Amino acid sequence: MAFLLVSAYLLLTHTQGAPVQNGPLLETLKSQVGLFSNKSEHYSAQVRPPGTSRRIPQTIIIGVRKGGTRALLEMLDIHPNIVVAATEVHFFDWDENYVKGLDWYRSLMPFSYGNQITIEKTPGYFTSPQAPERIHDMNSSIKLLLILRDPTERVISDYTQVYYNRVESHKPVQLFEDIVIKNGALNTKYKAIQRSLYDVHMEKWLKHFSLNQIHIVDGNTLIKDPLPELQKVERFLNLPSRIMSSNFYFNQTKGFYCIRSDGRERCLHESKGRPHPLVNNTVLEQLYSYFREHNAKFYRMVNHSFDWH
Repeated sequence: MAFLLVSAYLLLTHTQGAPVQNGPLLETLKSQVGLFSNKSEHYSAQVRPPGTSRRIPQTIIIGVRKGGTRALLEMLDIHPNIVVAATEVHFFDWDENYVKGLDWYRSLMPFSYGNQITIEKTPGYFTSPQAPERIHDMNSSIKLLLILRDPTERVISDYTQVYYNRVESHKPVQLFEDIVIKNGALNTKYKAIQRSLYDVHMEKWLKHFSLNQIHIVDGNTLIKDPLPELQKVERFLNLPSRIMSSNFYFNQTKGFYCIRSDGRERCLHESKGRPHPLVNNTVLEQLYSYFREHNAKFYRMVNHSFDWH
């Protein structure tokens, strides 16, 4: 019965490809059947709103891991002209998914109207050797979003995620310093450090895409003051300005901004914003020193500098 009610409502309210507007009846139906509770992520596999289709993403958030990709995606999902994939698809970086083909990839995208942009995010794309060429083969004119933060902070955040995952799985853990320092020297083979070599990875992307196709979001700024960074993304995607300061509020308990949209408030998953370990100052200085040259090279590549150590 609920399915019929939703279908009838959509048929009555649909007009020329325009997104259905929220109203009292639709809000009631949402709460009754659990559909459309988030406009992008929870379309039932059995419900295809009239005038919509699943489409290959026109924009992809390519990374970086622990750079703020989830926060960026959730915040962009506020925009009425954006729909987002519910999960990290790993289509372009995992061979076992890539061989399934574009039809499989498309099947994992949300339904969208013609005036909406579909966005997928998989942080692993940025550091993948295969992803740049594969995405270019799919759509050479696609627009890419890359969110980055201070490389040292990103390494510590990367470690923190793995640390908590291992604790929750009752696996042994190591101190940060014991992983980062080997035989008295910086362990530059540590995967978390490798992921923070932004210049190395960016060089691969610029072999396939022009710089004006890649918009870099400042992850350090996004968590402190989201709106200016999101407005830049709106302009990059040629979208009307719809995200406002009223869409955000600072959660004192969590220590970061949460989202207010469609009459609801939501924060990122509890796994986000976990406290980082206190790191020995000598180790921090070694990391800062190691990344300094790589950062300078990256700044030259993208014609922009960031407030990183």
